[in-house]
Amino acid sequence: MSFIPRAMVFDLDGTLAESKQRVEASMGLLLAELLKHIPVAVMSGAGFPQFEKQFFPALPEDATLANLYIFPTNAASCFVYRNGWKPQYDHSYTESERTQVHRAIEEALSEMSVPKPETVYGIIVQDRGAQITYSAVGQEAPVAAKQEWAAVHNSDRKKLRDLIAQKLPDFSVSTGGITSIDVTPKGVNKAYGVQRFAELTTISLPEMLYVGDALEEGGNDSVVIGTGINTHDVFGPEETAALIQDIVSKLR
Repeated sequence: MSFIPRAMVFDLDGTLAESKQRVEASMGLLLAELLKHIPVAVMSGAGFPQFEKQFFPALPEDATLANLYIFPTNAASCFVYRNGWKPQYDHSYTESERTQVHRAIEEALSEMSVPKPETVYGIIVQDRGAQITYSAVGQEAPVAAKQEWAAVHNSDRKKLRDLIAQKLPDFSVSTGGITSIDVTPKGVNKAYGVQRFAELTTISLPEMLYVGDALEEGGNDSVVIGTGINTHDVFGPEETAALIQDIVSKLR
């Protein structure tokens, strides 16, 4: 890559790690090297507790955490490290908003008659505070089960997303991961997140690079395209690792 960014933003699942799987220690070392040179943000539909299990253990103890910005729940919240992880902002739902979103998801599922998988792994609808997520085969499903469901029902997921969006015009609704649909407050998504990241770092969006595996139309990364940030599409952590290695070599 000829473009050398002054800051980078990464999606988590499918980009830094396989879906809901721990980030490899080798990826953590690459990110730590990148953090020595530039600010880095990680944005995901996952809640902060998922970052604690999936992402943080991969980072070495000497990682420059002051340069790391965590945006859980599709940027509906942001955490920065200042003698511990502290919320920079948090757009968590009110009780009435939670009720409205849960009702819309239930109605859409009933109206579409989406077939339930034979095996469900954990809860299907999860409240993450600033985001409510529907996962077709459950929040704890292994990657293989998600891929099997998506191979047959991915078009159904897109239709379900559109139906939920019709019922929730005052919210943002997008597909996430392999089998999920994420509902966040209106206008609060990864596009909002990269704009806030630019404000926090005082680095302009055209000087940044966003790396994700769902930049296609309708994917939960695609919303960043109109912000002015540069984008790079990857297919899995191996491609991401190669990209980071290339950029780090040019930043040294």
